Amino acid sequence: MWRVFRGALRMQFDKLAPVWDARRSATAFAPVEAALDALPVEPRRVLDLGTGTGSVALLVARGFPAADVVGVDLAVRMIEEARRKLPPELAQRVRFEVADAARLPYDDGAFDLVTLGNMIPFFDELVRLVAPGGYVLFAFSAGPETPIWVPPERLKRELAARGFADFADFSAGTGTALVGRRR
Repeated sequence: MWRVFRGALRMQFDKLAPVWDARRSATAFAPVEAALDALPVEPRRVLDLGTGTGSVALLVARGFPAADVVGVDLAVRMIEEARRKLPPELAQRVRFEVADAARLPYDDGAFDLVTLGNMIPFFDELVRLVAPGGYVLFAFSAGPETPIWVPPERLKRELAARGFADFADFSAGTGTALVGRRR
């Protein structure tokens, strides 16, 4: 079904790009912060899927000063906005690219951490991209009220079937997050 909805979703987010950040609540990224704070290791290579205007990618880059971060989104205008927001002091470690999360142009096991904020999970791509021992972090800014929300039970079931374990749940602000480690 993704091929059917991909174009419409891209157009919708291209239209929303100029006002996207203004629509975010002050606590939208609280679950991401809580989950990042609990990671037992500092990631060196991070992919932020569905980066939108890059807020989570920038949050990760600030929290992990040795990490290289790639933010990916299907919507060209979202990526343009993310690039506009990129502060000069992070420009050497953060880049934003247009790509489809269903088929990404990165090597197998290329990332120590993959983050998804309010994003459709492409489980097979996640297992392909996350290095053994690496982590995946799902965050939903409004918990079950998030328009793109996946119940944690389904996330855990799908990820466990693909070799992820050591799940941890987080709640902060109005949102939730889930972290899993690839065995």
